Amino acid sequence: MLKEFKEFAMRGNVVDMAVGIIIGAAFGTIVKSLVSDIIMPPIGLLLGDVDFRNLFILLKEGTTAGPYASVADAQAAGAVTVNYGIFVDTIISFIIIAFAVFLLIRKINELKREEETPPEEPTAKDCPYCLSSIPVKATRCAHCTSELEAA
Repeated sequence: MLKEFKEFAMRGNVVDMAVGIIIGAAFGTIVKSLVSDIIMPPIGLLLGDVDFRNLFILLKEGTTAGPYASVADAQAAGAVTVNYGIFVDTIISFIIIAFAVFLLIRKINELKREEETPPEEPTAKDCPYCLSSIPVKATRCAHCTSELEAA
């Protein structure tokens, strides 16, 4: 059983999938940082010095009464919140990742189309009289000896 598991785990597809998952997770981390640390701060600044990660709606106060300056403060007090700022960050991250995957798949499809070779020129044709297959350059049919038009 251990031998079968080793064969399964070392198959090309499984290893490729594992590499893809690891690279995907790393890419997701980079995009999350891009959104949270690069994109959202200037947008928050343009909207009046707003930190999107700390936008929330208070549903129920915690043990310590509000107002809470951040989501972390609200959660530390045991308050129940709807963290829509974090959700906006997540949506923007998803859009960036989806667009990057779209560009990757688009490029792969272009490369596949380039690899496809044009069809080869035919080497045989049918005799119009007896319908036997003959070479394209033939001027007389080998089967019925009919004279053919020059190609």
